Amino acid sequence: MSHLLRNHAPITSEIWQEVDEEATSRSAAALGVRKLLDFAGPFGWEYSATSLGRVGGGIPSQVAEVTARTRQVLPLAELRADFALSREELETGTRGAQDVNYDTLDQAALDLARVENSAIVDGWEEAGITGILQSSPHDPIVLGDDPRDFALRAAAAVAKLREAGIDGPYGIALGEDAWINVQGGSDRGGAPLLTHLKRIIDGPIVWAPGISSAVVLSTRGGDFLFESGQDLSVGYAHHDAENVRLYLQESFSFRTVTPEAAIAII
Repeated sequence: MSHLLRNHAPITSEIWQEVDEEATSRSAAALGVRKLLDFAGPFGWEYSATSLGRVGGGIPSQVAEVTARTRQVLPLAELRADFALSREELETGTRGAQDVNYDTLDQAALDLARVENSAIVDGWEEAGITGILQSSPHDPIVLGDDPRDFALRAAAAVAKLREAGIDGPYGIALGEDAWINVQGGSDRGGAPLLTHLKRIIDGPIVWAPGISSAVVLSTRGGDFLFESGQDLSVGYAHHDAENVRLYLQESFSFRTVTPEAAIAII
């Protein structure tokens, strides 16, 4: 039996498919940073730690002539976001309704994405994750007061990476404020800022809710490693006469291999 306990939910297979599609659609839009990384997995719910390929110092053994050391690993972090769906609303889906209200699921997906994006970019000390910007040796590129200068600052960030010997292609992850600025703004010449930015970055431009700033990084591969245990999945908690209590869940680890391959725009 799956640990997600989906068979215990009062939900038909057809509605489960709709729920899964909604979760996938909503999370795919919001889990922006992982699109710029090396993604490995998913390796399953039982997968608990990422091997770092290193060992610690020697430890005593029961025989003096035998040396012993422990392997170093990075434990995976588990994320879970609970939400409730109305049983009455779900029943409308069994009658063929095309407008089932999945707002609570959408919010849970967004909340979970904010945590994952933030952990990767800004770090999560309690989970043992050092973020991309915590590792970067580069001084951040300061945007200044005029958002029209964003493309110029992105160009400066790319130049800084090239000076450090970091090849492209490059990508950029935008926090919520930066995304709004880029999508709706223009540069000093009046051209759409997004068009200008695409020419500079020449790679993915992703929405990354939850991060504190924008980050430009190389997507050449091998610099930033994301390991997925269980990828985003919907599980069943319990239900009553009015609501079905579900949750979104995932497990992952992240580590930076090349700190020089990223720079912030703040």
